[in-house]
Amino acid sequence: MKSLIKTAFVLASLFFADIAVAQQSSNNQVWAEIKNLDWKFGPTQGDIATVASIVVPKDSVFLGSVGSRRFLELNGNLGGDGNYTFAPSSLSWFAVFSFDPSGYVKDDETLDPDELLGILKKNNVSGNEERKRRGLQTLVLEGWYVVPHYDVQTKRLEWATKLREQSGEVTVNYTIRLLGRTGVMNAILVSNPSSLDNDIKAFKASLASFTFSPGQRYSEFRTGDKVAEYGLAALIVGGAAAAAAKSGAFKAVGKFLVFGVFGGIAAAWAAIRRFFFRKPA
Repeated sequence: MKSLIKTAFVLASLFFADIAVAQQSSNNQVWAEIKNLDWKFGPTQGDIATVASIVVPKDSVFLGSVGSRRFLELNGNLGGDGNYTFAPSSLSWFAVFSFDPSGYVKDDETLDPDELLGILKKNNVSGNEERKRRGLQTLVLEGWYVVPHYDVQTKRLEWATKLREQSGEVTVNYTIRLLGRTGVMNAILVSNPSSLDNDIKAFKASLASFTFSPGQRYSEFRTGDKVAEYGLAALIVGGAAAAAAKSGAFKAVGKFLVFGVFGGIAAAWAAIRRFFFRKPA
């Protein structure tokens, strides 16, 4: 999200120094468009891909598919349909949901974190070739930030990988997969690594109000339903890359709003965010 970081820095700098008029106009236009997206302000309900919903409490916001596509584009990422955005109204972090109607995924598989990491590292090598082709910095997969684990009660698969850019900056990809009757809900958190642990807690707390629609719950599987051709491990080694590439939402996961290094400017930026995303009267 490098363009967003630069935008945040420039906007906050308005409180401390003069900047070029053209640059100010350009960034003001970006944030004016972000402000004017079709945000749903809590308390309300966010409907996700007609198969699920999440409660949007007070001081939280939600974007449907059309708005999420534009929001991701404005953050300097490739757009994509079928994405839904949930966030605190401060936008200190956000999560993007997308549904993969791949069928019922059997959850009777035992995960081997070491084996999975080895596969991901091999994929990382080929992925870096593509990043070079696109003129992007390479990312070296260093290991797990959260070791893959599956909760049989909530039907959630969770993991996070730690990567390092050529610049030395750390990126964390945090992912949750929620299993349903007809497919898998992908939920990826975009956060600043310095606040990631707290943001994960806040995000997981918000998932307490996530529900699949009647007829879509994992427990409602019936004989004859479509069954996915893969299990839990494939959701990590294949599904992780596939979902990110499909949505285009995660070019720099873990680097969103990394403004703390600017010291006092962070306070100004917080005020800007409150202005843009406060609930209209």
